[in-house]
Amino acid sequence: MGASSIRIIGIDPGLRNLGWGVIECEGSRLTFVACGSVHSDAKLPLGERLRQLHDGLADVIAIHAPQEAAVEETFVNRDPQSALKLGQARGVAVLVPALAGLSVAEYAANSVKKTVVGAGHAEKAQIGMMVRVLLPKSDATSPDAADALAIAICHAQHRGSRAMMAELAEPPAKKARPRAFSRKA
Repeated sequence: MGASSIRIIGIDPGLRNLGWGVIECEGSRLTFVACGSVHSDAKLPLGERLRQLHDGLADVIAIHAPQEAAVEETFVNRDPQSALKLGQARGVAVLVPALAGLSVAEYAANSVKKTVVGAGHAEKAQIGMMVRVLLPKSDATSPDAADALAIAICHAQHRGSRAMMAELAEPPAKKARPRAFSRKA
């Protein structure tokens, strides 16, 4: 990893399969590092499944040592019970990198698709194809891993503007004002 490069992990939250992808970004150059999925056992109670996701993702972060993380915001409008479970898995996906000291950016699915494919309503196959175009050495064998790489790519493309917006949002440092002289009578 070069002095000016940054290692980014993208995370696609899921209770059954949590996708992850690690890339390096140096300027506009993107390089594939690794990708995969952390799986939970559907036969286990929810708490145990969340622990499996936590431990698996913590191992990935320890092995690949990313410096920043990006997580996809989830949008589910179907079954409320499924939405709650997915939200808990997403909590793990945000918490684990935060516990490792990484800044965690969040991106809407449409933003990820628009950044990588050029259309906000792209299909999974289109995302996988564009990930292979942008990261020719990538070996994403699952849609979850391809989506995670797409999230990392999205973050790489937007991280400069996010930093600038954060800088603009900070209040300016207080300038030292000259003291007014008072006349004593």
